[in-house]
Amino acid sequence: MNYGHGLEFGTFITPVNASPQTPVALARRTEELGFDLVTFQDHPYQPAFLDTWTLMAWVAGQTERVRLAGNVLNLPLRSPAVLARSAASLDLLSGGRLELALGAGAFWDAIQAMGGKRRSPREAVEALAEAIDVIRGVLNADETAPLRFAGDHYSFPAVQRGPLPAHHIPIWLGAYKPRMLRLVGAKADGWLPSLGALKPDELRTGNKIVDEAAAEAGRDPSEIRRLVNISGQFAAKRDGFLRGPSEQWVEELLPLVVEDGVGTFILATDDPRTMEQFAREVAPALREAVHRELPAPASTGKARSAAVRAKRREGIDYDGVPASLAGAAVEPGDIGYARVRSTYLRGGAPGLVLKPGSTAEVADALAFARSHPHLPLGVRSGGHGISGRSTNDGGIVIDVGELNTIEVLDEHTRRVRIGPGARWKQVAAALDPYGWALTSGDYGGVGVGGLATAGGIGLLGRKHGLTLDHLRAAEVVLADGSVVRASDTRNPDLFWAIRGAGANFGIVTSFEFEVDEVKDVGWAQLVFDADDIAGFLQRFGQVASSAPRETTAFMVMGARRPGQPMIAQVYAVVDSGDPEVVVAQLQPFVRIAPAYEPQVMIVPYAAVMAMASDSEHQGQGEPVSRSAFVNAITPGFAETVARQLTSGAVSFFQLRTVGGAIADVDPEATAFAYRDAAFSVTAMGADRHRLDTLWDQLSEHFNGLYLSFDTDLRPQRVADAFPPPTLRRLRELKLRYDPDNVFRDNFNIRPGTPSTSKDAS
Repeated sequence: MNYGHGLEFGTFITPVNASPQTPVALARRTEELGFDLVTFQDHPYQPAFLDTWTLMAWVAGQTERVRLAGNVLNLPLRSPAVLARSAASLDLLSGGRLELALGAGAFWDAIQAMGGKRRSPREAVEALAEAIDVIRGVLNADETAPLRFAGDHYSFPAVQRGPLPAHHIPIWLGAYKPRMLRLVGAKADGWLPSLGALKPDELRTGNKIVDEAAAEAGRDPSEIRRLVNISGQFAAKRDGFLRGPSEQWVEELLPLVVEDGVGTFILATDDPRTMEQFAREVAPALREAVHRELPAPASTGKARSAAVRAKRREGIDYDGVPASLAGAAVEPGDIGYARVRSTYLRGGAPGLVLKPGSTAEVADALAFARSHPHLPLGVRSGGHGISGRSTNDGGIVIDVGELNTIEVLDEHTRRVRIGPGARWKQVAAALDPYGWALTSGDYGGVGVGGLATAGGIGLLGRKHGLTLDHLRAAEVVLADGSVVRASDTRNPDLFWAIRGAGANFGIVTSFEFEVDEVKDVGWAQLVFDADDIAGFLQRFGQVASSAPRETTAFMVMGARRPGQPMIAQVYAVVDSGDPEVVVAQLQPFVRIAPAYEPQVMIVPYAAVMAMASDSEHQGQGEPVSRSAFVNAITPGFAETVARQLTSGAVSFFQLRTVGGAIADVDPEATAFAYRDAAFSVTAMGADRHRLDTLWDQLSEHFNGLYLSFDTDLRPQRVADAFPPPTLRRLRELKLRYDPDNVFRDNFNIRPGTPSTSKDAS
């Protein structure tokens, strides 16, 4: 029978140390010839051989595409916990190209001479079974608790898991005897014997044992790839099995695929001419023959195992994922799920994450989400959204992180096109060689999409305005799946709406911005004694709001801690590379309060953005954050904030200076309407009820809020974010562009008309 695996080919190379560059050259040649896999013998006790793991690491750095494996790795001389971490590391370094093939052990005298433990055949199989559990446990980096394992052959009191590999590393077993074959069926991802070591019909008999063991373990036998090592000799005349011309090889290998289910042939040879003839004459001809013989084409995808399918969430038609997204769908059981389940601050457990790579695939993903109206829907660009629901529990997430291109469209007009998945540090780095910058937030790890559709209050804001003020056009996938262009001249009402309320109207798949000329800037990081909290807040507010437009300053405080001085951190950008201008504009800040070792430097704006971490998001729990705009830091406001910081209910408090160029824009020009504010204020805490209660006490000072930093889901927040005329217009447009309220899992603007209730809930 055939198991539906796409046909693959590899090489099996001897790692001789007499000429150490020879196996490396053969590996490179393997890749050049189009083989899928290169493997190496592993006999650590063999003095004529290089260490296989070291060789694979070196080859990984000398190649780009071909996958690598030991054939097979000698487990008795390798700790499974260390092997798992080594495998994950090499997989990451190679871009997901490692496969793990294991053997239970042979040549026990040599193994014992190297310090390994001699085992009986039964013990060797039992130890291998335990090792597989340990390896898979260590590779399961989504589990945060240490791995504790107590077996008959291996014991690990507390192994730290990870790192998370780049892909699911399959475990193949070199096996011949029934006990080992049953282990293949129960736990492995592949069976890898050498064809020359099998007697006639043993391949078929072995398959039967593997299949029966898989069924007993609740697995589909098709989860297990069948691989064989083969060897032979090309010749003009036929002279035995795989000894003859290329067409003979094709004839003799074809039944192994069609009747015995072999999906991978690994050619054992150190002769580059044999490799070349096989690659050029046998592999393509065999593919064609298989295509003719099989009733249906072999799958080119990777079927999910029963263990992965067991973690699927209810209510999702996993089998109905569009074919265009089959390779871009991440399920809870997938190895990559840990990378996409959570965001920067919020822990999540979505039922499915779709990662489209084009606008058409975004439309396909959205169509799939529309077919599940009962589930939460999150749209994610960079995953830093504090307020937006770019993760969820049991729902669908459309992650546009792969749409991250940055392209200069017109150097004369400084017009650029940027994908929503790009990060601001990448944008800044791409624009820097031109002497340009695009005002963004204060952290380079944030994604473009969420920030550019909500506002974009950043460190260049007072000089250059909001990020969305630089938007000139956008490509948008609407709720019905149609793709439109929005600009001042095409769909201008939609263009108005996505600049400030974009999350409610569609998925932007590309932005066209007009960027600014920005050379070097002054970058200041200042730390102050702020024991007089209220006084410090007032003085900062006065200095920051009256500073020249070139200077944009942000301030952060934490909760007061008993016995420790109160500290305030101020970081600011002066849009000038002139040291005298920078010092002059920062001097009033330094006089606010006693400062601790102020740091000021002249750097490219890209260097400020580059300080962001590239680490993966591992948010936990649910952030609790509140936001507002204020027109001034009044004594009453400052004193109330001081009490909240002293109470411990507020663990993080930030003032972001706005005004300047932001206020130059007509408040009716975009859906971002609160243009006259002087500061954007954010507070975070651990207790939602307590923080909301305290924040409500400040409401008399507020004039709007910035949705990006607020997690309060009470309906009134939407009304706070948009003045009544703006909100009425948004509700009318929502009825036109998203009447079914597909984009609802955010601060939702419900569809409405002028005659409907003014309540935005």
